Amino acid sequence: MSIKRLFWDIETSPNIVFSWRIGGKIYLDHNNIIKERAVICICYRWEGSSKTYSLTWDSGNDRQMLTDFSEVINDADEMIAHNGDSFDLRWFNARRLINELEPIPYPKTVDTLKMARKHFALNSNRLDYLGKLLFGSGKVKTDFDLWKSVIDNDEKALNKMVRYCKRDVILLEHVWNKLRDYDVPKTHAAVLASGDVRHRWMCPHCGSDHVKKSKTRITARGMKQHQMNCLECNRYYSIANNVFAWYLEDK
Repeated sequence: MSIKRLFWDIETSPNIVFSWRIGGKIYLDHNNIIKERAVICICYRWEGSSKTYSLTWDSGNDRQMLTDFSEVINDADEMIAHNGDSFDLRWFNARRLINELEPIPYPKTVDTLKMARKHFALNSNRLDYLGKLLFGSGKVKTDFDLWKSVIDNDEKALNKMVRYCKRDVILLEHVWNKLRDYDVPKTHAAVLASGDVRHRWMCPHCGSDHVKKSKTRITARGMKQHQMNCLECNRYYSIANNVFAWYLEDK
């Protein structure tokens, strides 16, 4: 059993509000809202898949789309998005709340924005910048006119937005593949595959048992840890001394 990773992204509409004037320092109360913002589309793909899927709202109504995507989430071990913890997931939850949909159990989330901020000192952590820096190609360019056309129920504009969102999801998977080696995996691949916690000595990244000890460390609390090197994917990870004893038994 391999880890089922779901890459996803959403596009959202702005609030429609009353405003007597415009400017950089205009305060608008929530009572000025004429129509609440919503999720326009959700695009997603599974790790290693060649296909990217999309779900769209129904002329401003996002309830069925949210329900359908909840079924997709149920099949995932991990959900991966760029700024997903602060933006995409909170938007998704907010719209479910407003649409009176029940809360759902979520898998572990992986946020590539947090990964970039944690491990690197880059000029920017935006997905567009990371794509251009690492692959020479970033996000598809759009402008606010596209959003206005979508809100006016222009089908061609909606299709264009879906293509834009799909491109973001594909780029997201590429970026995650570059950053993942620097991060600690959120799901232990070997234990997930076997269901046996004694396999914690195996590589948590790829699940291989073709590993070796590279060094031993002592923690600040005086606990012994062993740094392991996976000879399949060449990543490093650490295991506790009791887990290392299982490694010695199995080897």
